[in-house]
Amino acid sequence: MKNKNLTIPIILISVVIPVGIALLFLIPHPHTPMGFNIKVLPLAEALLNFTTFILLLCSFYFIRHKNVKAHKACNLTAVGLSVLFLIVYMTFHFLSPQYYFGGKGAIRYIYFPILISHIVLSAVIVPLVLITLIRALKGNFVRHKKIARITWPLWLWVTISGVIVYIMMAPYY
Repeated sequence: MKNKNLTIPIILISVVIPVGIALLFLIPHPHTPMGFNIKVLPLAEALLNFTTFILLLCSFYFIRHKNVKAHKACNLTAVGLSVLFLIVYMTFHFLSPQYYFGGKGAIRYIYFPILISHIVLSAVIVPLVLITLIRALKGNFVRHKKIARITWPLWLWVTISGVIVYIMMAPYY
């Protein structure tokens, strides 16, 4: 990979994605009927998140066992699935009405902290993943390893918390 400064593209992507998602919830948009049950998309999102979670665990295993090729394949696939997740997520929220968690009582004290941490860390993880990926692709493995120690556990939490949120929210779609 060329040795060019990618700071501006990383910043732009890291701002555009959360702003785009926020706009899905803040501005009115058409809820166009589709030729299929759009409520299957959250399940697809959860499956993409869970698969990414498994890939991240495998990635960790492979790098611990010095299998760099498998580590790289897992991470590139995880990034690809995360991009696909984002497309499915934005499609669902653009085409469907807004759904709300209907749990009552103590379950709310479990659901909302998980949801809030998931939302906040989803925004934080975008630049971290991009920087970690770029450092690896540039061959800057010392700096890659340093930031990966932060990126990996946060990304792991974002993926599995997305699955947990789906499971808790599924009855209300």
